[in-house]
Amino acid sequence: MQRNEKVANNIKELSAQFLGRENNRTSLITVTSATVSPDLKKATIFITVLPTSKEKNALDFVKRQRGDLREFLKKSMPIKVIPFIDVEIDEGEKNRQKIDELLRAK
Repeated sequence: MQRNEKVANNIKELSAQFLGRENNRTSLITVTSATVSPDLKKATIFITVLPTSKEKNALDFVKRQRGDLREFLKKSMPIKVIPFIDVEIDEGEKNRQKIDELLRAK
């Protein structure tokens, strides 16, 4: 496994732990994946939110928590430079769920 993949997996796992602890429980935030730039300076965490009506609030919440999340990653990861974290809604996962629902409806 390449270093980038390892760092991305580590960020995904630790972000899920962090958000599980920090979440205000009005919605379920799931970290579906993470990507890291080749130079390891930027990382994007992809999340899904249930119920979807709380998506915008949850995304804003996670974005506000980025500083604390970076501190948590700094303490938990054995790398020198912690990437700048961005957060996005995982549209691919949302589309997959919609397709599943449509297939089940038949």
